[in-house]
Amino acid sequence: MPTASVPDHFSAVPLAKAYRLLNHGPVVLVSSDHGGVQNVMAAAWSMPLDFDPPKVTVVIDKATLTRQLVEASGSFVLNVPSQALAEQTLAVGSDSGKAMPDKLARHGVSLFSAEPSTAPLVHGCVAWLECRLLPEPHNQNQYDLFIGEVVAAWADSRVFSDGRWHFDGAPEALRTLHYVAGGQFYATGASVLIEK
Repeated sequence: MPTASVPDHFSAVPLAKAYRLLNHGPVVLVSSDHGGVQNVMAAAWSMPLDFDPPKVTVVIDKATLTRQLVEASGSFVLNVPSQALAEQTLAVGSDSGKAMPDKLARHGVSLFSAEPSTAPLVHGCVAWLECRLLPEPHNQNQYDLFIGEVVAAWADSRVFSDGRWHFDGAPEALRTLHYVAGGQFYATGASVLIEK
């Protein structure tokens, strides 16, 4: 089970604003656990799906340990890693939890939970969406596409508050990541604000 303490700047996000944690298209870390086994994998394909109740989608390959844990537990967490976690994000996305049972420890990934939930949240991220799996066997089997209802959400208040991301003026290490390919990420850049 998660052992690290809740990080500083960890704030609840109203579920009505949870979709905003993903609407800028960051790579996510999918964490899951079942029967005392935990895993984290990277996923470049995730997105918000609905507002009320908030729902998300994520692609989880059939060959992964994470998929086994999600299907067995009926839950998962989408964690939004920061630039400071780029190396770990690539590592947990490249190494299999099936072939490397100690991959989280090996790559320096620690987990924590936020009461009353026991969901495994990845330390060092800037947003977390705890999800209940909404089983859609056809989508899961045919397209590896999973749908989750967001039941709780949190963000790092240094970069997300009042329902919005605030990367301008924040340390570079707190910017979110966008995966391209071949080990290359882009960090979220400067904002362009159009006044209405």
